[in-house]
Formats: sequence, structure tokens, C-alpha cells
Amino acid sequence: MNPIASTESGAPWAALPVLLVGAFMVVLDFFIVNVALPSIATDLGAGDSSLEWVVAGYGLTFAVFLITAGRLGDDLGRRRVYLAGLALFTVTSAACGLAPSPATLVAARVAQGIAGAVLMPQVLAIIGVTFRGPDYARALGFYGVALGVAAVGGQLIGGALVETDVAGLGWRSCFLINVPLGLAALALAPRLVPESRAEKRARLDVVGSAVVALGLTAILLPLIEGRSLGWPAWTWISLALAPALLAAFVRRQRRLSERGGNPLLELALFRERAFSAGIVAQLFLASAQAAFFVYLALYLQLGRGLGPLESGLVFTIIAVAYVAASGPAPRLSERFGRALIAAGGLSLTLGLVLLALAVTEFGTGGSLLWFVPGLLLAGTGIGLCFTPLTSTVLAGVHPSRAGSASGAMSTMQQMGYALGVAVTGVIFFGASDNGIGHAFEQSLIQLAIASAGVVVASRLLPRPTPAAGTNAPRPAPAQA
Repeated sequence: MNPIASTESGAPWAALPVLLVGAFMVVLDFFIVNVALPSIATDLGAGDSSLEWVVAGYGLTFAVFLITAGRLGDDLGRRRVYLAGLALFTVTSAACGLAPSPATLVAARVAQGIAGAVLMPQVLAIIGVTFRGPDYARALGFYGVALGVAAVGGQLIGGALVETDVAGLGWRSCFLINVPLGLAALALAPRLVPESRAEKRARLDVVGSAVVALGLTAILLPLIEGRSLGWPAWTWISLALAPALLAAFVRRQRRLSERGGNPLLELALFRERAFSAGIVAQLFLASAQAAFFVYLALYLQLGRGLGPLESGLVFTIIAVAYVAASGPAPRLSERFGRALIAAGGLSLTLGLVLLALAVTEFGTGGSLLWFVPGLLLAGTGIGLCFTPLTSTVLAGVHPSRAGSASGAMSTMQQMGYALGVAVTGVIFFGASDNGIGHAFEQSLIQLAIASAGVVVASRLLPRPTPAAGTNAPRPAPAQA
């Protein structure tokens, strides 16, 4: 890795806020739309599948392009690619905010996901080459806080924007807020963010990227469109083809490795128990978290008749619990390792079960105070798992493969977001004919089962070692 280029300010810490603005926007935009979905449906006449695509389409393209985009930064310069991703994200955010129809909004969201994938890996990569020693750990801490606040606070921010209806923009302000933030970061980044690139250029596996994109789309497309179309034959054909496409991707990655090429995914990682168990736990956690946030927002607004701001305020209960748990989580992870992740998964599962019992009892009525225990447990569970899961997995992976592992886990997280929304959408919208309360109850049961998968997978993680929290390998910028 080449040394970092000098900046005009000469202060590495001056670059961090500019980088975190980009990362914050990318994560925020997955979650901020949740409380805006009913308003989008009313204003644009969007159907159930369009609403699902607004969320899942973003996560799908993000996941598919993430690793490839990380390689672009290595070859072309990480600051240069970060600026390109930030500019594209700003433009596509404006396109989302100005969309005149559901189809246009979905297309803009898909493009926005690609932009996020270009931008996001450069942030970790630049942090990795800019900071050393204790400063690196501190910078990662700020990075984790920014992402966590974006994820759990997105609903409150979105609710406030929709409710205040600034300049009559309504839900559109959830996207347009990125424009001034993006322009400010674009103005500061060339002066404050150092440039760097990998010493050796790696050839991009374009064919592999296309095959895995087709495979993942073959899963999501029928899950989102199938129910509303009555599950025609093509949906089943698509689902049947998906395993074959993903198997073809695996075979290609194996051949590239055997020939000394540069595969998108190092299959040797799956021989390391930390990675195999961790990536499964990541999938379960991401799918449960994302789907829970989306369908809780729909339940609160469509079922209980709350406004966007009131709905966002309910999410602050989750946010408070998340912040309280995520603060000490890294230190607790050093001591307890996989047991902490298991405890987080159990807390999330119990929270979802309590919420399901409350919905069973009260439907769309009753005091929301009955929901507080479940919301607190769910937020605590996510907070205990979010950062420790990544650090525990990387601590158990060979240092030479830490970069590939962190990149694959990020991809799996985004894929989990998209799959969770799609799978739970089949249950939620399929049961909505019997009422929103019943639909949400059935969804919570499915999500509790998914979150229990975090507990099961965590038990397969390696036991903690005395140095697990302090000497964990740093993610290599090439794949971060």
C-alpha cells in the first residue's frame, strides 16, 4: 500500500468528517424512507411492489456493486472514486426527490444504490491508509457511531422532514436533504481528503459481477412482484434459476483462484469458521433489522393512523436503546466475544416476540406503552450485535484475508437488507387483507425466527481469545 498523499491541511482528522458525511448519507437513505412510504404511496399512487422496490432495489444494487467498486478505488485512486460516488449519489438523490412517478422513483433508487456502492468502500479504505495505531481504532469508532445513528435515527429524521413539509416538499425532502450535504462534502473533499491507491492493479471480474447480479435479482424479483401478480410461472422459473446462477458464480470464483486471478470473493474464506458463521449471522441480523423497521413504520401509520413524525418518535425508543447498548458493546465484545452476539440476538428475538404478543392482544388499538418493552429489547439487541459481530469475525479470520472478509460481510449486510424487506413483504402484504394488525403480527413471528438465527449462528463463532479485541486484523483497504 502506498503512503498517503499529503493534504493542504496536513491533518488526517480534518478528512474524517468529510468521509463520514458520505457514509452517513448512504446508510441514512436505506432507512429514512421507511416513514415516508405511506406518503409516497398516496402522492405517486405507488402500489405494494413499488414500495418494496423503493427499499429493496437500493439494497440490491448496493450489495451487487460493493466489492467491485472497492477495486475501482484501488486502481483509480480512492479519493477520486469517492468524489465520483459522492457526486453520483448527490445527483441520484435529487432524481429521487423530483421523481414524478413510482417507476421513475424506483429507477432513481436503483441508481442511488449503485452510487452508494461506489462511495461506501472508499470511506473505510481511506480511513485504513490515513490513520495508524490508536487513531485508527478511534476513527473506526466514529465511523461506527455515524452508521449506527443513521440506521436507527433515520426514521425520526424522515418523520420530521415529512411532517414539517418544508417548502411543500413532503416526502421528497427525505432525498433532497442529501443535495446540500453532498455539495458541501464535494467542495471540501479535494482539499482535506488524501489520495491513495493500491501498488498493484487487480483485474476486475466483470463477468462474475454480472452473474452474481443476475442470481440475486432472480431471487428478489419474484419475491417482490410474485404476490401482486398471482405468482405466474416466470416467478417460479426465476427462483429455480437463481441457485444455478449463484453456483456458476462460485465455480467462476474457484477457477479464478486456481489460476492465480483476482476473484470477487475468496472461497477459501469459507474454510474459516469465523467467517462462515459470521456471514450467516450477518445475513439474519440485517434481514430482521431492515424488515422490522420498514413494516413497523407501515403498521404505525397505516394501522394506527400515526403521522410520520409520531411514527418517527416511536423509533426513538429503539434508537435510545441502541445507543445505550452500542457504546459499551466493543469493550464487552473483547471479554465475551460470541456470547455477546448471542445475547444481542436473544434480546432482539424476545423483543420481537413481545411486540407480536402486544399486537395479538391489541391489534391496531391500545396504548403504545405496551410496545415499549419490546422496542427497548429490540434496540438493545441490535446495538449489542451491530459492531461486535464484525470485529469478532475479523478477529477470527487470517489477517491476509481480513480485507476480503470485511468486504464480503458488508455485501451480505446489504443483501440481507434487501432480502429481509422482500421476504417479509410477501407475508405482510399477503396477510394485509385481514387487517394491518394481523399482517404485522405474522411478520413479527417470521422476523423473530430470523433473529433467532443470529443466536444459533453465533454459537458457531470461535471462542474469544485474550487479544481478540485489541489485536484484531485491520481490514485491508482493497476490499473494505
